[in-house]
Amino acid sequence: MSDKTTFSDFEREAMRERAAELRKTKNSEADLLEKVAEMPEAEAQLALKIHEIVTTVAPELQPKTWYGMPAYANAQGKTLVFFQPATKFKARYSTLGFNDGAQLDDGQMWPTAYAITALTPAVIKQIETLVKQSVGR
Repeated sequence: MSDKTTFSDFEREAMRERAAELRKTKNSEADLLEKVAEMPEAEAQLALKIHEIVTTVAPELQPKTWYGMPAYANAQGKTLVFFQPATKFKARYSTLGFNDGAQLDDGQMWPTAYAITALTPAVIKQIETLVKQSVGR
């Protein structure tokens, strides 16, 4: 089976972006902000506010890009938190996601991704709580 039938154009582009990220000697906050600048205005506003939240409540996380998306890594370089803009995969909504290194465990099942359409005070508070929890606070 060819990867044309296995992966969408969006997925192949994300893989190309990830390969480019891995070739860089340093993947930094500047790279993250460059990706945000390429987003449509509404998504860029979400991404910038999430960036502000994460860097404020979990300053130990390092901003970077991950598959071409804004992300935040722990000291070992593992991505814990990421923002997936809706346009990245032509989705209905943007997503705040957490990888398995995030300490969100709650019983036998818990969410690791959250749809975001607007950043109200209640949503901002929830993001702050999730980010703190993801780093073990």
